[in-house]
Amino acid sequence: MNGNYQREERPRLNDVVSLSMDESFFFERAVRALDRYQYDKALKYFRKAVELKPDNPVNHCNMAGILSEMGDYEASNAVLMNVLEQVDPTMVECRFYMANNFANMERFEEAEEALLTYLEEDASGQFLQEAEEMISLLQNELKRNIRAHRVLARRGMDEHDQARAMLEEGQFAEAAKRLEQVLDEYPDFAAAANNLALAYYYMGSTDRALETVEDVLRHDPGNLHGLCNLAIFRRYSGLSGLEESVVLARRLAAVLPFHREHAFKLATTLGILGEHEAAYGHFRRLLAGGDADGDASIHHYGAVAALHSGRLDAAERLWKQTLKLDPQADAAAYYLSRLPEWREHGVQEPVNYQYRLEVSRRSEPERRWESSLPEESPAIRAGLLRKLRMGSEEDKRHAMQACHPQGDEELTEVLRTLARSPHESDELRELAWKTLGEVELERIDVFEEDELPAPELAREPAELPVWEKRWQDVLDTAIRASCTPSDFGLRRDLESLWTDFLRRLYPDVPVLSHIEGWAAALDYLTDKLRRGDSTYEEMGRRYGVSASTIGRYVKRMDQVCKIKERKDYRKGLQH
Repeated sequence: MNGNYQREERPRLNDVVSLSMDESFFFERAVRALDRYQYDKALKYFRKAVELKPDNPVNHCNMAGILSEMGDYEASNAVLMNVLEQVDPTMVECRFYMANNFANMERFEEAEEALLTYLEEDASGQFLQEAEEMISLLQNELKRNIRAHRVLARRGMDEHDQARAMLEEGQFAEAAKRLEQVLDEYPDFAAAANNLALAYYYMGSTDRALETVEDVLRHDPGNLHGLCNLAIFRRYSGLSGLEESVVLARRLAAVLPFHREHAFKLATTLGILGEHEAAYGHFRRLLAGGDADGDASIHHYGAVAALHSGRLDAAERLWKQTLKLDPQADAAAYYLSRLPEWREHGVQEPVNYQYRLEVSRRSEPERRWESSLPEESPAIRAGLLRKLRMGSEEDKRHAMQACHPQGDEELTEVLRTLARSPHESDELRELAWKTLGEVELERIDVFEEDELPAPELAREPAELPVWEKRWQDVLDTAIRASCTPSDFGLRRDLESLWTDFLRRLYPDVPVLSHIEGWAAALDYLTDKLRRGDSTYEEMGRRYGVSASTIGRYVKRMDQVCKIKERKDYRKGLQH
């Protein structure tokens, strides 16, 4: 070594970066330890979080949950009782957690007492289904019926169940009316309010959906279903809503649900919002718990989250298990076949959480309601057809906002009949043409061509006082199809070109009814500006539209933005 070395100087005091070891710091450490199944460490960190902020009941409940996982049910119940007596007496769900602990200790009389107290005090019905399952278990162990009790959350429950069935059949307007009646009588019925928000959302009334879910959260700021719904609703309500959705997604990513149903709701919501790392952690915990061992769809969701978070080996393992449980899982089979190429060149196509491949290839507006309702439900389809044939004008409009006619000859024919009927209003006929989408592309193209401001192409950009949902749909579709989670530069370029196009047209922006066609044109032109070599055929395969359609939309965007003058990409346009 020749003695030629220098002693490293000690860092000066001013060079030391301070580390804020607050409640959030220890909470994040605890979650990280949980992900690694290091329960001792997780418990230590949660205890530290409790010490730093003893008035936060969630920290106490997290600590109780870890103690229960470790088998220390007595200590877990002591923590939960302290929450009820000293921290937050309104957290009645602690009674349900205590009942679980008593049952695990085989102290069934005390489990019965805690469970019935929970049912008599919880108006929201957060764990109602699980409580009813526990009643069956306790009755079997006690060899008698559970004593008579009042179930506070059952107020209005029958009407609520009927409304949920209506939602599943696509009877959104009827479901909304029924839920409104339930809430008139029971204004604190959070589950009914959350479903009413969904009904408004499926009907296309995003503002009313937002107002309803925000009212839920005013009364119960920690309502997980409400927070998840709000994040998704905001995701589709313009640029300002998109920013709020990102903030909500980050908040939700830090939540650690105690119960399986909440974990599943949260995991799927985080996946939709692009928080794949957090979604993967929840899916992994669901699978590690054993309750989802036979559920092929959860394995698929976990695989998609693993892929998006860079865990290709885990994705492969989970998709193989998906196919083992369900050999007909076509999305899993397709993605597995693509994995070797993705390992070598990276993921070059959108990979969606939808379980069926043909659903995952639909546009986002078509997938919105399907993501929360049973896939390919005959009851939903029958309800939509009934509304389109025999419903009022309002019913027909709502049905058209929810249905996707592509590939369904009967739906297509019913919509075509509506579009040509002299007995329907002009507004309804026009909506029917738009709903037909690509099936009636030539008709829509003519409509959009008439709406283009031909005399004032390439005018100076204007300010955008509004941001329409369809404008965001085009941008979202292009981003999902072309950007990886870390491809911020391409995402910025897509947003810049699309905003420039809209500003130059405003206020005479065309209808933009063919979302995929415009998204493909945006993707193509952005790639050319970045000196790419994409072709119309390649974009057509990516977005499921014809090359000629892309060419028409490319021409329109170029006329407006004068892209040829900004960048010579003529060679790329020759085709």
